[in-house]
Amino acid sequence: MAGSATLYLGNFTSGTGIAAAAQRIIVPPEEGPHDRTFMQWPVDQKVHPDGEFLSILQQTIADIANSISEFEPVIVLAEKGDHASARKLLSGSVELWDVPTEDLWCRDSGPLFGKTTDGNLVISHIQFNGWGEKQVHRHDRKIAERVAEQLGLPVVPSGLKGEAGGVEHDGHGLLMAHESSWVNDNRNPSLARAEIEKRLLRVYGADRMIWSSGVWGEDITDYHIDSLARFTGAGRVLINLPDKPNMNDPFHIAALDTHDVLQAAKLEVDVISEPVIRRVKSIDFVASYANYYVCNGAVITAQFGDSETDKVAVDALKMHYPDREIVTLNVDALGEVGGGIHCATQQMPAI
Repeated sequence: MAGSATLYLGNFTSGTGIAAAAQRIIVPPEEGPHDRTFMQWPVDQKVHPDGEFLSILQQTIADIANSISEFEPVIVLAEKGDHASARKLLSGSVELWDVPTEDLWCRDSGPLFGKTTDGNLVISHIQFNGWGEKQVHRHDRKIAERVAEQLGLPVVPSGLKGEAGGVEHDGHGLLMAHESSWVNDNRNPSLARAEIEKRLLRVYGADRMIWSSGVWGEDITDYHIDSLARFTGAGRVLINLPDKPNMNDPFHIAALDTHDVLQAAKLEVDVISEPVIRRVKSIDFVASYANYYVCNGAVITAQFGDSETDKVAVDALKMHYPDREIVTLNVDALGEVGGGIHCATQQMPAI
């Protein structure tokens, strides 16, 4: 299917967009070589009204950016007026671009880079709409196009509203997602699942997709797949499950369902446990070892203060990524606002 697919046609931001649309677009696997990483600087006080916590969040983003910059170039997107304060926290190797932001979730509102069959980069664009109009996104909805403009790249629209954090791809033709993040009136009310799947396959240049149900309306993302399960290679998955599932918890039920669906699809599924002992006790805290980021030469991942499960997670990542350094960070502030390291990053593949 993917070999003969043509991209959804729409209005393109440059003349070369039409030429790009005539070709198949493939989003390379995250573990492939990167040119750089993009991140966003959180500033909006409507989103983060507690000024003290916003400062902690900014320091956390700086910690991630500084860590990644030891392995590859990092661009942090922020309005020019925020550069001076951001620069105080960022290392000298991190570059700042004048692209206004509200929040930090570059996986969702940032650019998704793909390659055409002739080897050129494009932005294969899924339109961010604040996770179904749940959050202000006056600036964040325009980030992908503004980055494309600075890079001189065409934008190829997908005809979909949603977020790249809501779909996992292995870069070898396979996608997985929760229906709740896509087949949802807050994103794509007029589209059936079959049409959404068709468009997602075109966005990523894939030919097969695995769906599980997910959870509607219980968190801002409607249960993004990248906080639960990640592809670590062709047909290989790492999934983060609770040791003792609470069958009254919709997320636990959905996680177990996703695990069963992936196994039924004959994938190689490796399970790691969620942390039991955590620094943050809130029931809404996202404690996901699966929400890591793969960059050139390293995996940047979270530690939550549980010495046993933190070590198990590192050992699992070493097994799945044997040629990379595993860097662990305290990113509890991201978990408190519903995400993790992967959610805050977006790779630009090397040409």
